[in-house]
Amino acid sequence: MSGHDHDGDGVSRRKVLECMTWAGTGVLWTVTGGVPRSLGIIDSAQAATAATPGMSFLQISDSHVGFDKPANPNALGTLEEAVGKINAMPAKPSFMIHTGDITHLSKAAEFDNAERIISQSKLDVHYVPGEHDFLDEEVKFYRERYGRGTKGQGWYSFDAGGVHFIGLVNVVDLKAGGLGNLGAEQLAWLQDDLRGKSKSTPIVLFAHIPLWTVYPEWGWGTEDGGRALEQVKGFGSVTVLNGHIHQVMQKVEGNVTFHTARSTAFPQPAPGAAPSPGPMKVEDAKLRGMLGVASINFKQSEQRLAIIDTPLQG
Repeated sequence: MSGHDHDGDGVSRRKVLECMTWAGTGVLWTVTGGVPRSLGIIDSAQAATAATPGMSFLQISDSHVGFDKPANPNALGTLEEAVGKINAMPAKPSFMIHTGDITHLSKAAEFDNAERIISQSKLDVHYVPGEHDFLDEEVKFYRERYGRGTKGQGWYSFDAGGVHFIGLVNVVDLKAGGLGNLGAEQLAWLQDDLRGKSKSTPIVLFAHIPLWTVYPEWGWGTEDGGRALEQVKGFGSVTVLNGHIHQVMQKVEGNVTFHTARSTAFPQPAPGAAPSPGPMKVEDAKLRGMLGVASINFKQSEQRLAIIDTPLQG
């Protein structure tokens, strides 16, 4: 975890961040004047009441529909549980973002099953692909479902509630060790997409592999992610949402907040805690405390984002 101290209480903040990786609790984030700030760990009931009214959206990630190994023999079932949590929320979010690895093997039936479950949320869903969604020949199954109206390999942007959202694809032409890659064409498009945007506009970047370097030995980072971040550094509020590493991890650098989400399928080990990444078998009673969803709230008058991580159980 990052050892950055932005709250003036370095030891306690570092401990909070370490606990956040595995804790079965919610994490409330707010952003004031474009600067994100963690309010600490709270349970899901408190999180529901603490979130201020305003535009809200959800992030889910790494559903790996089709996975059936010992780490979770029923990934479809835990995805369904996650959607059940979403449907039980007291306030309906505006939409949902899925940060990739919708499926495990890019099979048509896996995409069909994922759509059947996720559609039960009755929310508009904005997708970016994970590397597991690009395994089929010609990548046609992902592109047929989610690639229409996008640019290049599937990148796009949209505006909602005064926030500019940018969906990036960093799972094509992976670099040494599995590091993500954006590529020159996408970076040029990003520069053009941001041209003319007011620097006071809150920006949300979302992609599958973290844009910041979490653990390069496992490919947990994007080789040219820094070039994308350079283009948004002048904006007052930038939030970067990712999946891929199947655990909550956060970092703040200036006005940029980085946040990776839990999987709805299976946990992975903390960086360097195992010989390699991959599905991690835990006690059945602990599994659902390591899976979950994130909800994000934005209140325009305060220009704050709040990220609340909610496990399936705990």
